[in-house]
Amino acid sequence: MEKDLRIKSHVFSDDARKAPNRAMLRAVGFSDEDFRKPMIGIASTWSEVTPCNIHIDKLAVRAKEGARAAGGAPLIFNTITVSDGISMGTDGMRYSLPSRDLIADSIETVVEGESLDGFVAIGGCDKNMPGCMMAIARMDLPSVFVYGGTIRPGKLDGQDIDIVSAFEGVGKFNKGEIDDHGLNKIECHACPGAGSCGGMYTANTMASAIEALGMSLPGSSSNPAETAAKHDDCQSAGKAVYHLLEKGIRPSQILTKKAFENAITVVMALGGSTNAILHLMAIAHAAKVDLKLDDFNDIQKKVPHIADLKPSGKYVMQDLFEAGGIPAVMKLLLREGLLHGDCMTVTGRTLEENLNDFPELKDGQKVIHPVSAPLRNDGPLIVLKGNLAPAGAVAKVSGLKVKSMTGPAKVFDDEESASKAVMANEVVAGDVLVIRYEGPKGGPGMPEMLSLSAILVGKGLGESVALLTDGRFSGGSHGLVVGHIAPEAQVGGPIALISNGDMITVDSERKLLAVDLTEEEFAARRLTWSPPEFPSRGTLGKYARLVSCSSKGAVTDLFEQNDSKKPVLS
Repeated sequence: MEKDLRIKSHVFSDDARKAPNRAMLRAVGFSDEDFRKPMIGIASTWSEVTPCNIHIDKLAVRAKEGARAAGGAPLIFNTITVSDGISMGTDGMRYSLPSRDLIADSIETVVEGESLDGFVAIGGCDKNMPGCMMAIARMDLPSVFVYGGTIRPGKLDGQDIDIVSAFEGVGKFNKGEIDDHGLNKIECHACPGAGSCGGMYTANTMASAIEALGMSLPGSSSNPAETAAKHDDCQSAGKAVYHLLEKGIRPSQILTKKAFENAITVVMALGGSTNAILHLMAIAHAAKVDLKLDDFNDIQKKVPHIADLKPSGKYVMQDLFEAGGIPAVMKLLLREGLLHGDCMTVTGRTLEENLNDFPELKDGQKVIHPVSAPLRNDGPLIVLKGNLAPAGAVAKVSGLKVKSMTGPAKVFDDEESASKAVMANEVVAGDVLVIRYEGPKGGPGMPEMLSLSAILVGKGLGESVALLTDGRFSGGSHGLVVGHIAPEAQVGGPIALISNGDMITVDSERKLLAVDLTEEEFAARRLTWSPPEFPSRGTLGKYARLVSCSSKGAVTDLFEQNDSKKPVLS
């Protein structure tokens, strides 16, 4: 007898009382035969508001074709996206991180509300990927994630450029290195088509991490957006969900602690975005996997940085694709004993079995260094702690010559005032620029600060000014930058109590972030401190009240039980 794959949709497929439910589905094209098939959702993040997602409508159609060809009854539905590149440096950036949890919530709402049996989720811009994965982990239904793919590099005067070139161009313009015309040329050539930002920024980092987790089809994270291979990825993903239903494989069998260790290893080797720490923590929370900040430092100590990728290196994801892609990198890491090859994946095979089908890195490629001659002997993402960040902070030190710095604080309570001070040359070499009240609650929304970090680099201050914040940095940020400082200022973390002139030390080798203040001085300053008010209503008001500390992934569903068994915010 053939196995019934309708693990949820059976609730209205056969029961005579559910004739009205079926009538609604007949109106969107279902037949008698479709009601005997598993209903497979296609969660599309298509939108015209960003090049990262402009092509995903067509990819969703291909995923639907694959699911139908395999034997499913597929349905496309949409969720939101916020363009980080467009919202950067504006109040709109406060909505970027909250969009991650809204995406997760909206996918869960549709999948559960419509009793779907499994789904494909297709993401493009930065928060799409962790948002989709949080939903996949929470619901534990047979699912596959597909990355919309990377953008092609832009071309200007024979050189590859990208969106970060435009952000850094603002700093060069302010410094007088280029004029209006030069900045406009960068602006007009940086983004040549569809796909996510091209370097090893947050989108490409998370796509690579999800493939390493085993939740994407092998090779799909490095296939560029505007290729036939990307369309094939989506069609294959639709078929794969059906096969997962047949085999009874759910995300909980894939998203294990060892799978997360694989993802962290790949991120470290690639020199990925600091946002990966925040997002992997959030996905692990959704998957009920005990992942802590200390796990990142444990893996950082033993994984070399081998990828010469932007923002600190030369190459972009398109180059990595041409060199052999993520499977070739993982094959190298597996051979070196740095990956768990026995982890289950969405193919129904182990990671090692998948990699056996792929070739090694291409001869003569320059993107990936040998493990014996790495760019750095250990990973470039580090978690710092100290009296300024007792719950942790995150830094990316790839390409940095400066290992430590001590300097006087120049403190600002928002990014805008700090940016004006930098543009007015009020921040000079040796300063420690501190921007606070930009955390998950204080932002609210923990905005990224690529605009400001890029201006510092463009002005030649990337390694002589340390930039510290309880907010975030884009995967495109580089320089002496430290984010995710926790506890954040809004809840009275130490960063709320520092003043101009306090001497702050950032030491990447000791993994230390400290200010030269005693506990008595902190206590005295706390007597006169009070937090700013939260927004009173709306999305950001809800988010500020629900969101957890960045050290726990900045999630909105972290609850504990008190003695009366009523849920309270952690």
